[in-house]
Amino acid sequence: MILDGLMLKTKILDEAKHEIEHKNLNLGLGIIQVGDNPNSNIYIKNKIKACEKVGIEVIYKKLDSSIVEEKLIELIESFNNDDNITGIILQSPLPSHLDFDKCSSYILSSKDVDGFTKENVYKLYLNQKGILPCTVKGIIRLLEEYKISLEGANIAIIGRGNIVGKPLAMAMENRNATVTLCHSKTKNIKDITRNADIVISACGIPHFVTEDMIKDGAVVVDVGISKVADKIVGDVDFDNVKDKASFITPNPGGVGPMTVAMIIDNLIEMGEE
Repeated sequence: MILDGLMLKTKILDEAKHEIEHKNLNLGLGIIQVGDNPNSNIYIKNKIKACEKVGIEVIYKKLDSSIVEEKLIELIESFNNDDNITGIILQSPLPSHLDFDKCSSYILSSKDVDGFTKENVYKLYLNQKGILPCTVKGIIRLLEEYKISLEGANIAIIGRGNIVGKPLAMAMENRNATVTLCHSKTKNIKDITRNADIVISACGIPHFVTEDMIKDGAVVVDVGISKVADKIVGDVDFDNVKDKASFITPNPGGVGPMTVAMIIDNLIEMGEE
């Protein structure tokens, strides 16, 4: 069965629009982009479109790629002090002369829509209430929608990045799953994935997850995105894996839409506090 993130995104946005109107929430999303990365342009367009659909104001600042760190931090702090802005996104990647971790650390944790600040990461580590990273939250929400239980499940995550892999491993453990976090140095990775009930790949290697890497009936979630011959492809060899898996996400159309939906979800959560 297909885990349809696009369909669920539409459902979530419809519910969000109703909730915002019913509770009379005044929400604003501040987006800061540095440079003109084509992928970032697409991601931001999708975020703005989602906000417009549910009635959230967007304050979007696109800065020249030559901007110095001090000026970027000044803008972040001005967004922190703007009561019309509920949450802030610093779009990655940044130009090489700017340190994303340093700059994003200036975002107030209470306005950290992406869940990347140290305070929110620490809350995740301690299994306390905080803002979950949108992709992590989107994956969990998608699995919950299809009644796929995490409790007691053996989960193999491929990729140990700070945006998906590491926080996803903590979030899954917090939900009583047993997690193996795999990476480029993992030995005998197929032995690990073949024993997993759920395989989640976020390594960014085209068609890395093949049919022989999963067991019959496994759940497969494809997070990674790559471009091959001007075509967007995922980490999973979808055509050959789909008949072996019990549930599988398409890519595109699976996790990506859920990430956008969870930005809206996080903004509502932050606006109600």
